Amino acid sequence: MNHFEAGKDAVTWRGDGETVVVQAWGKDSLRVRANPAGDVLDTDFALLDPEPVEVAITVDGDTATIVNGAITVVMKSHAGWDWQTEYDVFRCTLEFRDATGRVLLREIGDGGALKLTARDFRPLAGGAHRLRAAFEPAPGEKLYGMGQYQQDLLDVKGATFELAHRNSQASVPFTLSSAGYGFLWHNPAIGTATFAANRTEWAAEATRQLDYWITAGGTPAEITANYADATGHAPMMPEYGLGYWQCKLRYWNQEQLLAVAREHKRRGLPLDVIVADFFHWPKMGDFRFEDEFWPDPAAMVAELQELGVELMVSVWPQMSVESENFAEFKKDNLLVRTERGHGVQMSFQGPSMFLDATNPRARERAWEILKRNYHDLGIKLFWLDEAEPEYGVYDFDNYRYHIGPNVEVGNVYPQAFSRMVYEGQRAAGQDQAVNLVRCAWAGSQRYGALAWSGDIHSDWADFRRQITAGVHMGVAGIPWFTTDIGGFGGGNIDDPAFRELLVRWFQFGAFCPVMRMHGDRQPSERVFAADGSPRNNSGAPNELWSFGDDVYAILERYVHLREAMRPYTRRLMAEAHTDGQPVMRGMFHEFPADPVAWDLADQYMYGPDLLVAPVLDPGARTRSVYLPAGAAWTDLHTGTEHQGGQWITADAPIERLPVFARDGALAELRGAL
Repeated sequence: MNHFEAGKDAVTWRGDGETVVVQAWGKDSLRVRANPAGDVLDTDFALLDPEPVEVAITVDGDTATIVNGAITVVMKSHAGWDWQTEYDVFRCTLEFRDATGRVLLREIGDGGALKLTARDFRPLAGGAHRLRAAFEPAPGEKLYGMGQYQQDLLDVKGATFELAHRNSQASVPFTLSSAGYGFLWHNPAIGTATFAANRTEWAAEATRQLDYWITAGGTPAEITANYADATGHAPMMPEYGLGYWQCKLRYWNQEQLLAVAREHKRRGLPLDVIVADFFHWPKMGDFRFEDEFWPDPAAMVAELQELGVELMVSVWPQMSVESENFAEFKKDNLLVRTERGHGVQMSFQGPSMFLDATNPRARERAWEILKRNYHDLGIKLFWLDEAEPEYGVYDFDNYRYHIGPNVEVGNVYPQAFSRMVYEGQRAAGQDQAVNLVRCAWAGSQRYGALAWSGDIHSDWADFRRQITAGVHMGVAGIPWFTTDIGGFGGGNIDDPAFRELLVRWFQFGAFCPVMRMHGDRQPSERVFAADGSPRNNSGAPNELWSFGDDVYAILERYVHLREAMRPYTRRLMAEAHTDGQPVMRGMFHEFPADPVAWDLADQYMYGPDLLVAPVLDPGARTRSVYLPAGAAWTDLHTGTEHQGGQWITADAPIERLPVFARDGALAELRGAL
């Protein structure tokens, strides 16, 4: 009996209707596909075509082995008589090992009389299947990644995840294991992932095949580098992404926005980007400025650029049923389709439907409008809001895209939305681009996606969650991350308690990949057109000088610190671009040999040289900080040097964020702090 077919870089097994292909896919990496109803499909949702690699393939009877650098897969074919069914049955199991032969991950066995199935396909109408893939995890492993979930877990071992996007939830299904491997669930279906002590399970509610990618590495840095090669590197961050970004909900007219930029410059405050938020348009989906409030956007952009400031504009992937573009897009099948019930998918400021960003024709037509009304004016940055997309009701099985049902392919939507604008910018001659986006999936990084953490609350609990969110997004291959400094909703600018939160968040923001102020501050301001018709409200002032002189003195100090860090931040962005390294790094990324570093959820590394310990509790004026072994640490406030491998209590008066430099690095920042 011929159990396997060996090719140049892949091995194929067939049995009981299933086809399994294991293929070398980049350095130290393998791609696994299995189809229960035919040949495997060449889907490219996130994975890029790999560079050729040298592999060793051995077939010995019922066992096949592929060795690709640091990773080995052992495929075992099982054939025999089943006494309960009284016919021959066939199956194939997979086991992954590192270069020393140590098992990294293996599929579950059949359990003898249990008759378990590692790859369990259940047919659905239309040719798709419900899928569950089950593995035996490495004993004692810790896991990181999965994108952005609003929780403060660092090690996600023991957690369960919904594989779906929601406002403030970005599901990026990649995990990094302390056992020495990285795993991408290359499947955009709605589903779940469970990392139990006894089993790891990935599930898709509807899919055409099993598809995952696995890599091995001796350090987290090696694993993330391989992952970036497989799914794409972030472009080089433009210079205007390195400094300070000013935003609020919302500057509602041209003169108001210009006045803020002018005041920044009058005060000598650094400012790289200012934002025109949502509902600067007549109707959602018009993709243009409303004339009454923005009478000369070309002159506005020109003045801002003379001040050294770039304008970013908000773009939602929605079209109001009253938009001037709605009929065209609906007639040409360029909108998401609702499978049942009323066609409206969102009703914020009026009923609307979503642009189908998975449709190349929709992307091309939408960019034509964006180019004419924004890009041709000199606007280089777009804020891609609602990118999950945020359905009024998250009935994931009720929406259909150009490339398939949402339940089967829906998680790729935010990647396609970023792709729409990024490819348009590049085609229009823009060499470098960064676009703020409220959601991301695997591969989004290659389209200039700067993910932010969505409409989070202005409270200490949500603030704490942003530390782990940023670390996990970096692990999941999205190195550009930011938050609404101060939180999005619930902050009254006159409340001393909120002012303290804002200060601590602003200090943290200075050490995020992008430093960006935003929020719907209270009390809000009602806005009306000249004819008396209402427009969306504007929040209270949200500028550095909006919270009192004492707060201003602290914020001013940290915005200048951000400017002083520009050369270092530029270096980190280059590392993200060339080497696939996160900007905001878990302590374990730099210190994998220190066991304590794998469990530090409330401190992180900003690049390789700065340890940042945000103050995450109201009223706190000290905090415990762990200084990892293998380095000396200099307090950038006092100049005091500490040896690593110990906990210390750091002073943290309201004006001070504990920051420590590794092995004497960045001494020039001591004066800035």
